[in-house]
Amino acid sequence: MNVLLLGSGAREHALAWKLAQSPKLGKLFAAPGNPGIAQHARLVQIDPADHRGTVDFCLKNSVELIVIGPEAPLVDGLADNLRTMGFCVFGPNKVPAQLEGSKGFTKDLCARHKIPTARYSKASDKLGAEAALEDFGLPVVIKADGLAAGKGVVIAQTPEEAQGALEALFARGKADVVIEEFLEGEEVSFFALTDGTAIVPFGSAQDHKRVGDGDTGPNTGGMGAYSPASILTAELERRVIDEIVAPTVRALAKQGHPYSGILYAGLMLTADGPKLIEYNARFGDPECQVLMMRLENDLLDLMCSAAKGNLAESEPPRFSDEAALTVVMAANGYPGTPERGGALAGIEEAEQLGARVFQAGTAESDGKLVADGGRVLAVTASGKTLKAAQEAAYAAVDLIDFPTGFYRRDIGWRAL
Repeated sequence: MNVLLLGSGAREHALAWKLAQSPKLGKLFAAPGNPGIAQHARLVQIDPADHRGTVDFCLKNSVELIVIGPEAPLVDGLADNLRTMGFCVFGPNKVPAQLEGSKGFTKDLCARHKIPTARYSKASDKLGAEAALEDFGLPVVIKADGLAAGKGVVIAQTPEEAQGALEALFARGKADVVIEEFLEGEEVSFFALTDGTAIVPFGSAQDHKRVGDGDTGPNTGGMGAYSPASILTAELERRVIDEIVAPTVRALAKQGHPYSGILYAGLMLTADGPKLIEYNARFGDPECQVLMMRLENDLLDLMCSAAKGNLAESEPPRFSDEAALTVVMAANGYPGTPERGGALAGIEEAEQLGARVFQAGTAESDGKLVADGGRVLAVTASGKTLKAAQEAAYAAVDLIDFPTGFYRRDIGWRAL
Protein backbone atom coordinates (compact mmCIF):
# COMPACT_ATOMS: atom_id res chain seq x y z
CA MET A 1 0.00 0.00 0.00
CA ASN A 2 1.34 3.42 -0.97
CA VAL A 3 0.89 6.14 1.65
CA LEU A 4 1.21 9.93 1.60
CA LEU A 5 2.05 11.58 4.93
CA LEU A 6 1.49 15.32 5.17
CA GLY A 7 3.50 17.39 7.64
CA SER A 8 7.03 18.32 8.59
CA GLY A 9 7.35 18.13 12.38
CA ALA A 10 8.61 15.64 14.93
CA ARG A 11 5.06 14.26 15.13
CA GLU A 12 5.24 13.34 11.45
CA HIS A 13 8.76 11.96 11.86
CA ALA A 14 7.43 9.64 14.59
CA LEU A 15 4.51 8.60 12.37
CA ALA A 16 6.83 7.97 9.41
CA TRP A 17 9.14 5.88 11.60
CA LYS A 18 6.23 3.75 12.79
CA LEU A 19 4.53 3.45 9.39
CA ALA A 20 7.82 2.31 7.85
CA GLN A 21 7.76 -0.73 10.16
CA SER A 22 4.57 -2.08 8.56
CA PRO A 23 5.04 -5.10 6.26
CA LYS A 24 2.02 -3.86 4.28
CA LEU A 25 3.66 -0.57 3.34
CA GLY A 26 4.65 -0.09 -0.28
CA LYS A 27 5.98 3.41 -0.93
CA LEU A 28 5.85 6.11 1.73
CA PHE A 29 5.75 9.69 0.46
CA ALA A 30 5.98 12.72 2.73
CA ALA A 31 5.24 16.36 2.03
CA PRO A 32 7.06 18.52 2.80
CA GLY A 33 8.83 16.34 5.36
CA ASN A 34 12.22 17.08 6.89
CA PRO A 35 15.68 15.46 6.84
CA GLY A 36 14.65 13.00 9.55
CA ILE A 37 11.49 11.95 7.74
CA ALA A 38 13.60 11.49 4.60
CA GLN A 39 15.21 8.47 6.29
CA HIS A 40 11.86 6.65 5.97
CA ALA A 41 10.00 8.32 3.11
CA ARG A 42 10.49 9.94 -0.27
CA LEU A 43 10.04 13.68 0.17
CA VAL A 44 7.81 15.41 -2.38
CA GLN A 45 6.84 19.03 -2.92
CA ILE A 46 3.10 19.26 -2.37
CA ASP A 47 1.29 22.20 -0.84
CA PRO A 48 -1.58 20.81 1.31
CA ALA A 49 -3.46 24.04 0.59
CA ASP A 50 -3.48 22.99 -3.08
CA HIS A 51 -6.21 20.36 -2.90
CA ARG A 52 -6.24 19.72 -6.65
CA GLY A 53 -2.48 19.26 -6.72
CA THR A 54 -2.64 16.84 -3.79
CA VAL A 55 -5.34 14.79 -5.52
CA ASP A 56 -3.35 14.72 -8.78
CA PHE A 57 -0.22 13.49 -7.00
CA CYS A 58 -2.14 10.69 -5.28
CA LEU A 59 -3.72 9.60 -8.56
CA LYS A 60 -0.40 9.58 -10.43
CA ASN A 61 1.43 7.67 -7.68
CA SER A 62 -1.27 5.11 -6.77
CA VAL A 63 -1.55 6.42 -3.22
CA GLU A 64 -4.19 4.51 -1.27
CA LEU A 65 -4.01 6.22 2.14
CA ILE A 66 -3.35 9.85 3.01
CA VAL A 67 -2.32 10.61 6.59
CA ILE A 68 -2.85 14.28 7.48
CA GLY A 69 -0.54 15.15 10.36
CA PRO A 70 -1.14 18.85 11.19
CA GLU A 71 -4.42 20.56 11.99
CA ALA A 72 -4.55 23.34 9.39
CA PRO A 73 -5.24 21.11 6.33
CA LEU A 74 -7.97 19.30 8.28
CA VAL A 75 -9.71 22.53 9.24
CA ASP A 76 -9.28 23.66 5.62
CA GLY A 77 -11.28 20.66 4.36
CA LEU A 78 -8.54 18.72 2.56
CA ALA A 79 -9.88 15.39 3.86
CA ASP A 80 -13.34 16.13 2.37
CA ASN A 81 -11.93 16.63 -1.13
CA LEU A 82 -9.70 13.56 -0.94
CA ARG A 83 -12.59 11.39 0.24
CA THR A 84 -14.80 12.75 -2.53
CA MET A 85 -12.18 11.45 -4.98
CA GLY A 86 -12.36 7.99 -3.40
CA PHE A 87 -9.18 8.02 -1.29
CA CYS A 88 -8.89 6.62 2.22
CA VAL A 89 -7.90 9.40 4.61
CA PHE A 90 -6.69 9.32 8.19
CA GLY A 91 -8.06 12.50 9.68
CA PRO A 92 -11.49 14.10 10.04
CA ASN A 93 -13.42 16.16 7.51
CA LYS A 94 -13.79 19.93 7.81
CA VAL A 95 -16.89 20.06 10.04
CA PRO A 96 -15.75 17.56 12.70
CA ALA A 97 -12.26 19.15 12.57
CA GLN A 98 -13.92 22.28 13.98
CA LEU A 99 -13.55 20.55 17.34
CA GLU A 100 -10.04 21.98 17.10
CA GLY A 101 -10.63 24.76 14.61
CA SER A 102 -13.14 26.60 16.78
CA LYS A 103 -13.18 26.67 20.58
CA GLY A 104 -16.70 28.11 20.39
CA PHE A 105 -17.90 25.19 18.24
CA THR A 106 -16.63 22.72 20.83
CA LYS A 107 -18.00 24.60 23.84
CA ASP A 108 -21.43 24.88 22.22
CA LEU A 109 -21.43 21.16 21.40
CA CYS A 110 -20.54 20.39 25.01
CA ALA A 111 -23.34 22.61 26.27
CA ARG A 112 -25.93 20.96 24.02
CA HIS A 113 -24.94 17.42 25.00
CA LYS A 114 -24.10 18.04 28.68
CA ILE A 115 -20.43 17.11 28.25
CA PRO A 116 -18.52 18.24 31.35
CA THR A 117 -16.37 21.29 30.64
CA ALA A 118 -15.62 24.71 32.09
CA ARG A 119 -18.33 27.37 32.21
CA TYR A 120 -17.77 29.76 29.29
CA SER A 121 -18.85 32.80 27.33
CA LYS A 122 -18.12 33.82 23.73
CA ALA A 123 -17.47 37.28 22.35
CA SER A 124 -16.71 38.67 18.92
CA ASP A 125 -15.67 42.19 19.93
CA LYS A 126 -13.71 43.82 22.73
CA LEU A 127 -16.68 45.47 24.45
CA GLY A 128 -18.60 42.19 24.55
CA ALA A 129 -15.57 40.37 25.91
CA GLU A 130 -15.05 42.98 28.64
CA ALA A 131 -18.69 42.64 29.66
CA ALA A 132 -18.41 38.84 29.73
CA LEU A 133 -15.35 39.05 31.98
CA GLU A 134 -17.54 40.48 34.74
CA ASP A 135 -19.23 37.08 35.09
CA PHE A 136 -15.96 35.32 35.91
CA GLY A 137 -13.65 35.39 38.89
CA LEU A 138 -9.87 35.25 38.85
CA PRO A 139 -7.87 33.60 37.53
CA VAL A 140 -9.75 33.51 34.22
CA VAL A 141 -8.91 31.70 30.97
CA ILE A 142 -9.00 33.65 27.70
CA LYS A 143 -8.68 31.76 24.42
CA ALA A 144 -8.47 32.73 20.79
CA ASP A 145 -11.32 30.94 19.06
CA GLY A 146 -9.36 29.67 16.05
CA LEU A 147 -6.12 27.79 15.48
CA ALA A 148 -3.21 29.23 17.43
CA ALA A 149 -0.45 26.57 17.26
CA GLY A 150 -0.90 25.72 20.94
CA LYS A 151 -0.19 29.30 22.02
CA GLY A 152 -3.59 31.02 21.97
CA VAL A 153 -4.40 30.64 25.67
CA VAL A 154 -3.85 33.15 28.46
CA ILE A 155 -4.53 32.41 32.13
CA ALA A 156 -5.03 35.89 33.55
CA GLN A 157 -4.34 36.25 37.26
CA THR A 158 -5.34 39.93 37.53
CA PRO A 159 -7.86 42.26 35.85
CA GLU A 160 -4.94 44.01 34.16
CA GLU A 161 -3.66 40.75 32.66
CA ALA A 162 -7.16 39.89 31.41
CA GLN A 163 -7.52 43.34 29.83
CA GLY A 164 -4.11 43.03 28.22
CA ALA A 165 -4.94 39.62 26.79
CA LEU A 166 -8.13 40.95 25.20
CA GLU A 167 -6.34 43.95 23.75
CA ALA A 168 -3.66 41.72 22.25
CA LEU A 169 -6.22 39.37 20.69
CA PHE A 170 -8.44 42.06 19.20
CA ALA A 171 -5.47 44.13 18.03
CA ARG A 172 -4.93 41.47 15.37
CA GLY A 173 -8.16 42.48 13.68
CA LYS A 174 -11.46 40.64 13.67
CA ALA A 175 -11.30 37.86 16.22
CA ASP A 176 -13.55 35.73 18.38
CA VAL A 177 -12.63 34.80 21.92
CA VAL A 178 -13.84 32.27 24.43
CA ILE A 179 -13.69 33.19 28.12
CA GLU A 180 -13.74 30.30 30.57
CA GLU A 181 -13.70 29.68 34.26
CA PHE A 182 -10.36 28.45 35.56
CA LEU A 183 -10.40 24.74 36.35
CA GLU A 184 -8.26 23.39 39.17
CA GLY A 185 -6.74 19.94 39.02
CA GLU A 186 -4.23 17.91 37.03
CA GLU A 187 -4.06 18.15 33.25
CA VAL A 188 -3.84 15.00 31.17
CA SER A 189 -4.09 14.09 27.49
CA PHE A 190 -6.24 11.17 26.34
CA PHE A 191 -6.32 9.79 22.80
CA ALA A 192 -9.05 7.77 21.14
CA LEU A 193 -9.14 6.19 17.70
CA THR A 194 -12.55 6.29 16.02
CA ASP A 195 -14.16 5.65 12.65
CA GLY A 196 -17.25 7.65 13.58
CA THR A 197 -18.95 4.72 15.32
CA ALA A 198 -16.44 2.50 17.11
CA ILE A 199 -14.12 4.08 19.68
CA VAL A 200 -10.93 2.51 21.01
CA PRO A 201 -8.50 4.06 23.53
CA PHE A 202 -5.12 5.07 22.10
CA GLY A 203 -3.12 5.86 25.20
CA SER A 204 -2.56 8.76 27.55
CA ALA A 205 0.19 11.31 28.11
CA GLN A 206 1.09 14.46 29.99
CA ASP A 207 2.98 17.28 28.36
CA HIS A 208 4.85 20.37 29.54
CA LYS A 209 3.64 23.54 27.81
CA ARG A 210 5.69 26.19 29.61
CA VAL A 211 9.08 27.07 28.17
CA GLY A 212 11.04 26.93 31.44
CA ASP A 213 11.84 24.48 34.23
CA GLY A 214 9.24 24.29 36.96
CA ASP A 215 6.52 25.17 34.41
CA THR A 216 7.60 28.81 34.20
CA GLY A 217 7.52 31.28 31.33
CA PRO A 218 5.22 31.54 28.30
CA ASN A 219 3.24 28.72 26.73
CA THR A 220 4.80 26.82 23.85
CA GLY A 221 3.66 24.07 21.52
CA GLY A 222 5.12 21.65 24.08
CA MET A 223 8.60 21.19 25.59
CA GLY A 224 8.29 17.50 26.42
CA ALA A 225 5.88 14.72 27.34
CA TYR A 226 5.63 11.28 28.87
CA SER A 227 3.31 8.29 28.55
CA PRO A 228 1.38 6.69 30.11
CA ALA A 229 -0.14 9.23 32.47
CA SER A 230 -0.51 7.14 35.61
CA ILE A 231 -2.91 9.67 37.10
CA LEU A 232 -5.49 8.65 34.49
CA THR A 233 -6.63 5.40 36.09
CA ALA A 234 -8.69 2.76 34.29
CA GLU A 235 -11.79 4.02 36.08
CA LEU A 236 -11.15 7.62 35.05
CA GLU A 237 -10.42 6.55 31.47
CA ARG A 238 -13.78 4.82 31.32
CA ARG A 239 -15.48 7.97 32.58
CA VAL A 240 -13.67 10.04 29.95
CA ILE A 241 -14.92 7.75 27.19
CA ASP A 242 -18.48 7.49 28.54
CA GLU A 243 -18.98 11.12 29.57
CA ILE A 244 -16.83 13.06 27.09
CA VAL A 245 -15.51 11.21 24.02
CA ALA A 246 -18.46 8.94 23.18
CA PRO A 247 -21.11 11.70 23.46
CA THR A 248 -18.98 13.87 21.18
CA VAL A 249 -18.59 11.15 18.55
CA ARG A 250 -22.32 10.33 18.71
CA ALA A 251 -23.30 13.99 18.41
CA LEU A 252 -21.21 14.54 15.30
CA ALA A 253 -22.48 11.33 13.68
CA LYS A 254 -26.07 12.37 14.39
CA GLN A 255 -25.38 15.70 12.66
CA GLY A 256 -24.24 13.80 9.57
CA HIS A 257 -20.57 14.62 10.11
CA PRO A 258 -18.94 11.50 11.58
CA TYR A 259 -15.48 11.94 13.06
CA SER A 260 -12.81 9.65 11.61
CA GLY A 261 -9.22 9.60 12.85
CA ILE A 262 -7.54 10.29 16.16
CA LEU A 263 -9.40 12.41 18.70
CA TYR A 264 -7.18 14.06 21.29
CA ALA A 265 -8.92 15.23 24.45
CA GLY A 266 -7.11 17.67 26.70
CA LEU A 267 -8.59 17.09 30.15
CA MET A 268 -8.57 18.52 33.63
CA LEU A 269 -9.03 16.00 36.42
CA THR A 270 -11.03 18.09 38.89
CA ALA A 271 -12.58 17.28 42.26
CA ASP A 272 -15.86 16.82 40.35
CA GLY A 273 -14.36 14.40 37.86
CA PRO A 274 -12.73 14.76 34.42
CA LYS A 275 -13.68 17.84 32.40
CA LEU A 276 -12.81 18.70 28.82
CA ILE A 277 -10.39 21.59 28.32
CA GLU A 278 -10.18 21.31 24.54
CA TYR A 279 -10.06 18.88 21.65
CA ASN A 280 -7.39 18.45 19.00
CA ALA A 281 -8.26 16.77 15.71
CA ARG A 282 -4.87 15.07 15.28
CA PHE A 283 -2.02 13.54 17.26
CA GLY A 284 -0.38 15.92 19.70
CA ASP A 285 3.20 17.03 19.37
CA PRO A 286 5.20 15.97 21.41
CA GLU A 287 2.66 13.41 22.70
CA CYS A 288 2.73 11.49 19.42
CA GLN A 289 6.40 10.72 19.88
CA VAL A 290 5.91 8.91 23.19
CA LEU A 291 2.81 7.10 21.94
CA MET A 292 4.66 5.78 18.89
CA MET A 293 7.51 4.56 21.12
CA ARG A 294 5.02 2.49 23.11
CA LEU A 295 2.75 1.24 20.29
CA GLU A 296 3.38 -2.45 19.62
CA ASN A 297 1.10 -3.32 16.72
CA ASP A 298 0.87 -2.11 13.12
CA LEU A 299 0.07 1.60 12.86
CA LEU A 300 -0.82 1.28 9.18
CA ASP A 301 -3.42 -1.39 9.98
CA LEU A 302 -4.97 0.80 12.66
CA MET A 303 -5.09 3.86 10.42
CA CYS A 304 -6.65 1.90 7.56
CA SER A 305 -9.29 0.43 9.88
CA ALA A 306 -10.29 3.90 11.05
CA ALA A 307 -10.28 5.28 7.50
CA LYS A 308 -12.34 2.41 6.10
CA GLY A 309 -14.87 2.29 8.93
CA ASN A 310 -14.12 -1.23 10.19
CA LEU A 311 -12.41 -0.39 13.46
CA ALA A 312 -14.77 -2.61 15.47
CA GLU A 313 -13.53 -5.71 13.61
CA SER A 314 -9.85 -4.85 13.88
CA GLU A 315 -7.23 -5.68 16.47
CA PRO A 316 -7.20 -2.87 19.03
CA PRO A 317 -4.06 -0.83 19.74
CA ARG A 318 -1.51 -2.56 22.00
CA PHE A 319 0.93 -0.55 24.06
CA SER A 320 4.06 -1.59 25.88
CA ASP A 321 3.96 -1.57 29.67
CA GLU A 322 7.14 0.48 29.54
CA ALA A 323 7.07 4.25 29.93
CA ALA A 324 8.29 6.67 27.28
CA LEU A 325 9.51 10.23 27.70
CA THR A 326 10.51 12.89 25.17
CA VAL A 327 12.56 16.05 25.66
CA VAL A 328 12.18 18.86 23.13
CA MET A 329 15.35 20.71 22.16
CA ALA A 330 14.39 24.16 20.89
CA ALA A 331 16.27 26.99 19.22
CA ASN A 332 17.21 30.03 21.30
CA GLY A 333 14.45 32.62 21.09
CA TYR A 334 11.58 30.12 21.05
CA PRO A 335 8.60 30.56 21.54
CA GLY A 336 9.36 33.98 20.08
CA THR A 337 11.61 34.36 17.02
CA PRO A 338 13.91 31.32 16.94
CA GLU A 339 17.58 31.50 15.99
CA ARG A 340 18.00 29.58 12.75
CA GLY A 341 21.07 27.97 11.26
CA GLY A 342 22.59 26.53 14.42
CA ALA A 343 24.62 23.37 13.85
CA LEU A 344 23.36 20.00 15.11
CA ALA A 345 25.57 17.01 15.85
CA GLY A 346 25.59 13.86 17.95
CA ILE A 347 22.24 12.42 16.85
CA GLU A 348 23.75 9.08 15.78
CA GLU A 349 25.56 8.78 19.10
CA ALA A 350 22.32 9.51 20.99
CA GLU A 351 20.44 6.86 19.05
CA GLN A 352 23.15 4.30 19.74
CA LEU A 353 21.95 4.47 23.37
CA GLY A 354 18.52 3.24 22.24
CA ALA A 355 16.79 6.63 22.08
CA ARG A 356 14.98 7.95 19.01
CA VAL A 357 15.71 11.51 17.93
CA PHE A 358 12.69 12.76 16.02
CA GLN A 359 13.40 15.84 13.93
CA ALA A 360 11.11 18.86 13.68
CA GLY A 361 12.61 22.23 12.67
CA THR A 362 15.68 20.93 10.83
CA ALA A 363 17.22 21.48 7.41
CA GLU A 364 20.35 20.50 5.52
CA SER A 365 22.90 23.18 4.68
CA ASP A 366 26.12 22.30 2.83
CA GLY A 367 25.58 18.67 3.74
CA LYS A 368 25.18 19.40 7.45
CA LEU A 369 22.11 19.34 9.67
CA VAL A 370 21.07 22.73 11.08
CA ALA A 371 18.21 24.18 13.10
CA ASP A 372 15.43 25.65 10.96
CA GLY A 373 12.56 26.32 13.35
CA GLY A 374 11.47 26.77 16.94
CA ARG A 375 11.20 23.21 18.20
CA VAL A 376 14.08 21.40 16.55
CA LEU A 377 14.47 17.88 18.01
CA ALA A 378 12.40 15.56 20.21
CA VAL A 379 14.73 13.16 22.00
CA THR A 380 12.62 10.16 23.01
CA ALA A 381 13.42 7.10 25.11
CA SER A 382 11.62 4.31 26.94
CA GLY A 383 12.27 2.44 30.17
CA LYS A 384 10.74 -0.02 32.59
CA THR A 385 9.77 2.93 34.78
CA LEU A 386 9.20 6.60 34.06
CA LYS A 387 12.37 7.42 35.98
CA ALA A 388 14.34 5.02 33.77
CA ALA A 389 12.82 6.56 30.64
CA GLN A 390 13.70 10.03 31.90
CA GLU A 391 17.30 9.04 32.61
CA ALA A 392 17.63 7.41 29.18
CA ALA A 393 16.20 10.45 27.39
CA TYR A 394 18.50 12.91 29.17
CA ALA A 395 21.52 10.65 28.63
CA ALA A 396 20.78 10.90 24.91
CA VAL A 397 20.19 14.67 25.11
CA ASP A 398 23.61 15.09 26.72
CA LEU A 399 25.25 13.56 23.64
CA ILE A 400 23.68 16.05 21.24
CA ASP A 401 25.67 19.15 20.37
CA PHE A 402 23.28 22.06 19.78
CA PRO A 403 25.05 25.23 21.01
CA THR A 404 22.28 27.58 19.83
CA GLY A 405 19.52 25.58 21.49
CA PHE A 406 18.05 24.89 24.92
CA TYR A 407 15.76 22.40 26.66
CA ARG A 408 14.09 21.78 29.99
CA ARG A 409 15.83 19.56 32.51
CA ASP A 410 12.69 18.53 34.40
CA ILE A 411 10.41 16.75 31.93
CA GLY A 412 8.41 14.20 33.90
CA TRP A 413 8.65 16.05 37.23
CA ARG A 414 4.89 15.95 37.88
CA ALA A 415 4.75 12.17 37.98
CA LEU A 416 8.14 11.73 39.65
